[in-house]
Amino acid sequence: MSDNGHQQNGHENVPSRQRRRFEGISSRTYEHPADRSALVALRKLSGFDTVFKALSGLLPERSLRLLFLSDSVRVSDAQFAHLNTMLLDACHILDLEKVPPMYVAQDPQPNAMCIGLDEPIIVVTTGLVELLDEEEMRAVVGHEVGHALSGHAVYRTILLFLTNLALRVAWIPLGNIAIMAIVTALREWFRKSELSADRAGLLVGQDLKASMRGLMKLAGGNHLHEMNVDAFLEQAEEYEAGGDLRDSVLKILNTLPRTHPFTTVRAAELKKWAESRDYQRIMDGHYPRRTEDKETSVSDSFRQSAASYATDVKNSKDPLMKLVSDIAGGAGDLGGRVRRGFGGFAGGTPKDQSAPNDQTTPEDRTSPKDQPPRDSTPEDDD
Repeated sequence: MSDNGHQQNGHENVPSRQRRRFEGISSRTYEHPADRSALVALRKLSGFDTVFKALSGLLPERSLRLLFLSDSVRVSDAQFAHLNTMLLDACHILDLEKVPPMYVAQDPQPNAMCIGLDEPIIVVTTGLVELLDEEEMRAVVGHEVGHALSGHAVYRTILLFLTNLALRVAWIPLGNIAIMAIVTALREWFRKSELSADRAGLLVGQDLKASMRGLMKLAGGNHLHEMNVDAFLEQAEEYEAGGDLRDSVLKILNTLPRTHPFTTVRAAELKKWAESRDYQRIMDGHYPRRTEDKETSVSDSFRQSAASYATDVKNSKDPLMKLVSDIAGGAGDLGGRVRRGFGGFAGGTPKDQSAPNDQTTPEDRTSPKDQPPRDSTPEDDD
């Protein structure tokens, strides 16, 4: 199954080094379980089907294509030939028969996207092209081809449209609330879909170090001599485990308006998957085929997603997730732990000195030391 080159549209693509090809690969192979469950939840959201059907016929996809055709550079043998080679290579490795058009758009902000309803379009900015080296860029192109293979472009396009629409109807009573509910759900799904596409990028590039470098550059710019992968991943560890319950809430609030997960989190998730048995089995040629997709049970996929979430919660070092895990496990003194989490208590809960025949609950026996000052609030602490 090694890749020795192939023909596509009359162009022979010979990769700079041999890479494994995944013939007939199903997108289920690399899709993050949270991606699938978030999409299931999105489709069950009240009003989503109505909005989706309406927008599918209204979105100006032809106008979108004409816009990029007229004001961007289309990648081909004659223009950005090295990107064209990467695109053909990525489609060959993931066995995507129809190669999506790719454009380079003038924008100093490093970015890439896969959009479109009937047929996906890949767009990369000049800022991204100038920032990344060949192997890093190969992972990004594979990332976007993964979006195309998974059918993510449709929902991404609707998200972009609804985000703009929400700004226009903000003055309409309740109108903005209804749209933002769907936008919020779309953003939650899209953040998870980015983890899936990162995996697809690794399957295409087959170079974990290059994927890590690319993510570091997105966070800190073209200063690799000043950065270190291990230290970068330590940031993800500190981000997840640090702080108290207030920090956990702030993390949620900081994440809600974003379409992408935080870069350190993406790097940590990708490294964990690359070191897993699942990834090794894929590289050994054992993966789901598209011919088996029709036989896949939706309920089985949802159960896998639920199991993945449960494992993540159980293993998470985040204070809020640890609290949720303890609640599920029936841990005692949860009330005290919540108070300490939000109040920033330095010490542990005083040992109960009550007599053995005292029938009051731990909450009823809370000492004055366990209570926050009457004139102090979280806002005062800031």
